[in-house]
Amino acid sequence: MKQQIEDFTKYLLEVKQSSMNTIRAYRNDLSKLESFLRKQGIENAAKITETSLNSYVLSLEKENMSPSSVSRHIASMKAFLLYLLKNGSIKGDPSERIKPPKVVKKSPQVLEEDKILAILNQPNIKTSKGIRDKAMLELLYATGMKVSELVNLKLSDVNLSGKYVTCGDKNERSIPFGNASKDALNAYLKIRNAAFDKKNNEYLFLNSHGEQLSRQGFWKILKEYSKKAGIEGINPNMIRHSFAAHMIDNGADIGVVQKFLGHTDISTTQLYLSYNYQNSREVYANTHPRA
Repeated sequence: MKQQIEDFTKYLLEVKQSSMNTIRAYRNDLSKLESFLRKQGIENAAKITETSLNSYVLSLEKENMSPSSVSRHIASMKAFLLYLLKNGSIKGDPSERIKPPKVVKKSPQVLEEDKILAILNQPNIKTSKGIRDKAMLELLYATGMKVSELVNLKLSDVNLSGKYVTCGDKNERSIPFGNASKDALNAYLKIRNAAFDKKNNEYLFLNSHGEQLSRQGFWKILKEYSKKAGIEGINPNMIRHSFAAHMIDNGADIGVVQKFLGHTDISTTQLYLSYNYQNSREVYANTHPRA
C-alpha cells in the first residue's frame, strides 16, 4: 500500500498540481492509515473494508483528535480510495458510507485595531531586517493573505504602481493594498538586492541567507514583534482574521471580503460577522443613553 500512496502523491503533484503543503498533509494522513491497517493485517488496498475504516476513525477519536482533524483524515482517506477506484486497483469504495464528524465552526480570533498597529510599529526600520519585516507585516494585514501565500510571493506578483498583489495556488486572485503597504514595499525593494538577494532569487521575501523565507521563519518574526508589543497568544492566522473582521466592521461588502480571502463558500466568510455584531453591541453599550 505504501507504493500506492506514493503513486497517489505523484498524481497530486503532476496531474492535480497540488501544493507541496497539500501533498505533505495527504502523505502524513495516509501513512497513519497505512500503519493502522498493517497492524490489523491489511497490507493490500483491495482488502480494506468499511469495518476496518470505521475502526480507524474510532482510533483517531480515541486519540482525542479534534473533529476538524478527524474530518481531514477522512477526507484524505476518501480521496485516496477514490483514486484507487478510478485506476482499477479496488472494485468498490469502502469509505462511501463513512461520514466525517460534525465540526462546530468557532468564531475566528480577532485582534483589535490598536493591537495590530502596535505590532506593525515594532520593526526597526533603520535596519535591513526591520525594513523587510515591516513590509511583510504591512502586506499581510493589508491583504489578508495566508502566510503560505505571503512567503510564496514572487517579485513578479507585486504591482506597486497599481497597488495590488496576485497570490494563491489553485485559487489565484488579485488583492489591492494601500499606501502604507506601498511605502513599506518600496523601502524594502530599495535594499532587497544588496541586503538579502545573494542568489538572484525570484521570491519577494528572503531570509538572511538569500533563500525564500519559510512559514516557520515568518512565525518567529511575528512572535518576536508581538512579544515586544506586549501581546500574548498570537498566531499568524489572527492577522488574516483581523483583516477580514476589520474590513467588514468598517462597511466592506462580505462578498468582496470573500473574494479577497479566497473562500469558496461564503458561509466561511460569514463567521466574521459575529465579530462585527459583538463590536457593534459594545459600541451601543458604551454610547447609547438607554443601554
